[in-house]
Amino acid sequence: MTERTWTVYLSGEIHSDWREQIEAGVRRAGLPVVLTAPVTDHASSDKCGVEILGDEPDPFWEDHKGARINAIRTRTLIEDADVVVVRFGEKYRQWNAAFDAGLAAALGKPLITLHPGELTHALKEVNAAALASAREPSQVVRILKYVIRGELYCYGKKAGSREPALHRGSGGELRT
Repeated sequence: MTERTWTVYLSGEIHSDWREQIEAGVRRAGLPVVLTAPVTDHASSDKCGVEILGDEPDPFWEDHKGARINAIRTRTLIEDADVVVVRFGEKYRQWNAAFDAGLAAALGKPLITLHPGELTHALKEVNAAALASAREPSQVVRILKYVIRGELYCYGKKAGSREPALHRGSGGELRT
């Protein structure tokens, strides 16, 4: 039987390596996952509209052009996703991440939020729409591993450890 390939869209905060941590965890776990994301180069994302379509004298219209072009990618990839992960960081207000979470919820996409505990109250409505709320990228990987393979049981792992744990596979074998 061929294993299904899952598409997971990674939205949100662009100032840390959380996407790379999830990518490494998915790869280590050998999960059949394709990760997609918005353009994460901030300057390119901000300036794509005027770089492609021409200058604007008003910053509002400059942002408007860029946002609409970025929305082509964002909407398409969220619509194509099996799961949407939205990361909120503590340093910047991420209105676009909140919008992506709302779009995913409106489309009925399974949503996982990822944020520090200090943001729990501020994100209570977003978390209410999510099917899971994680604090660490490693928790997102464990959620994906459970959802995709049904693997939950961990052996030989200390609480809070980021080291790979051993899991029981569907055939009862131990795997990392």
